Amino acid sequence: MPRFFPEGYVPAMEQKQTEKAIKYIKDTFERELSGGLKLSRVTSPLFVPRGSGINDDLNGIERPVRFQIGNLENREMEIVQSLAKWKRMALADLGFKHGTGLYTDMNAIRPDDDLDAIHSIYVDQWDWELVMGKHDRNLEFLKQVVRKIFSAMKRTEFLVSEMFASCPPTLPDQITFIHTEDAQQMYPQLTPQQREKALAQQYGAIFLIGIGLPLADGVSQGGRAPDYDDWSTKTDDRHTGLNGDIIVWDEIRQDSLELSSMGIRVDQETLLRQLEIRNAQQRAELYWHKRLLAGELPQTIGGGIGQSRLCMYLLKKAHIGEVQASVWPEDVIAEAKEMQVFLM
Repeated sequence: MPRFFPEGYVPAMEQKQTEKAIKYIKDTFERELSGGLKLSRVTSPLFVPRGSGINDDLNGIERPVRFQIGNLENREMEIVQSLAKWKRMALADLGFKHGTGLYTDMNAIRPDDDLDAIHSIYVDQWDWELVMGKHDRNLEFLKQVVRKIFSAMKRTEFLVSEMFASCPPTLPDQITFIHTEDAQQMYPQLTPQQREKALAQQYGAIFLIGIGLPLADGVSQGGRAPDYDDWSTKTDDRHTGLNGDIIVWDEIRQDSLELSSMGIRVDQETLLRQLEIRNAQQRAELYWHKRLLAGELPQTIGGGIGQSRLCMYLLKKAHIGEVQASVWPEDVIAEAKEMQVFLM
């Protein structure tokens, strides 16, 4: 029995065609996303200075890759883990106006990530950030942006199906919004990951709202650092959080697949509150955090959309290694070879 691929799995297309399809998806989705959200493409860094507070801490426990620059007195740098903070700083420095924003081709290394069918230590995603107003700091605005992103995915899926007949569309017409608190009450016996799977299978595509704070059972739906997404603002008497994940049902793997993590970003008040919740008040003295607290950074909403995961989903692939070049355990490589699956 296969351990890492679905039993009887056969790729929908051979490798040369896959390479062409990956390029087509990336070009098409970038165009759809930038048009839908009024985003301009910018060039982003692969590494940032250590100790600046610019690098994304993700869940706060992952180790960034570090190196020294010999010709700069061995100054230490970090490979980015994502660009959640850098993008907001770029919006301020480049003078973006309300209702416009940026996207960038982000490449990162996360050495502590899992190595499985949908996780790799190499991360490639479209990082995007949009300038919003203070009056947009609400759940309805978050949902509006999510719908635009989902529409870009739908349009891309249709065009891919027209170009490659072996990749028929499977996304539902609409994305369903569900709060993590409601999901926990619906499935109290399930783990957070099991709830994601059940809901994605039921609806086809969901946006799971409110990721960061512990739920009624004391367990958080997922991890979020305290200094980019707003996961602590109350939206009503029962619900908290202005962030979430876009998750779809993957027919090939028969499992849920997260395509995007996003949210309304922290303002000064939210940053201080979340740093206190996580007992990380010392971060307020870092360069990026000082700029935010001084009011130098705009109010924004932003996130990341996995390039390889979107390609994997649209091209009906069972393993992320079929659409990106990374490293894999020997037993995964051996099984792929036995099943005649090409891993990059």
